[in-house]
Amino acid sequence: MESGLAAVVFMGGLGFCLSALLSLAHRYLSVTEDPLFEEIRERLPGNNCGACGEAGCAAFARALKEGKKSPAACTVASVETKSSLAALLGVAVGETERRVARLACAGGRNVARQISLYEGMETCRSAALVAGGGKGCSWGCLGLGDCAVHCEFQAIGLSPQSLPVVDTMRCTACGDCVEVCPRDLFSLLPVNYHLFVACKNLLEGEAALDDCSVACTGCGLCAADAPDLIRIEKSLARIDYGNIADEKRQAIERCPTGAIVWLKESHVEHGFRARIPLRKSPLPVGGQF
Repeated sequence: MESGLAAVVFMGGLGFCLSALLSLAHRYLSVTEDPLFEEIRERLPGNNCGACGEAGCAAFARALKEGKKSPAACTVASVETKSSLAALLGVAVGETERRVARLACAGGRNVARQISLYEGMETCRSAALVAGGGKGCSWGCLGLGDCAVHCEFQAIGLSPQSLPVVDTMRCTACGDCVEVCPRDLFSLLPVNYHLFVACKNLLEGEAALDDCSVACTGCGLCAADAPDLIRIEKSLARIDYGNIADEKRQAIERCPTGAIVWLKESHVEHGFRARIPLRKSPLPVGGQF
């Protein structure tokens, strides 16, 4: 009986001591949030997408409060939200160069060979681990839509040829598609950049065309027409975006496959020499063009 009472007294004393310690810690170690910081964070969308360049909305709120970012850097916020943040902070809304996701592949199922039938989990990451999902081109889009699933802004859909299509009006350049694509086909570029290579195939000439009729063959015509802007490296046309101010539509005109394109806000333009695919239905598995 005495031992039981001693245990109760001991536990009661221990509980009292611990509660006293917690009370003291709360009093002397607690961190009081800045009301301005809390107000900024409350006004932000809360998507935590990272498109602003910060780790999330809390980090962006802190950067706004410290004057390291302007309200315009949040590509998700509405015009009204940005204006209210600017008024709260007593600063200008600011300007930011709008960026969107671009896909470096035009090899839908109507133009790119499927050498075998893939049966497994319907995700690009899974297919990439199983002989590349059966696609002939080792660099091409697998067309299972991981990017569309992970885009929380519903800015990506799949075309009838199982190729991702980015809605540039919805895209916030959050970068989720860049991270999730197992073939590293997405990049975030300013919307006013028009010249783009829609291919990553590193094979040359006919070898590239054996797998995809719209592949870059490394022919060099674009580089000859825009030598200060385009170079051929490892059989693939590559654009020097450091000189993008000098971009001219002339660079795409002689591309025979249409692999190098001119991007507009809502559509893609090809050069006059490009062979535009007429086939709309998928190629048969193991079939030829």
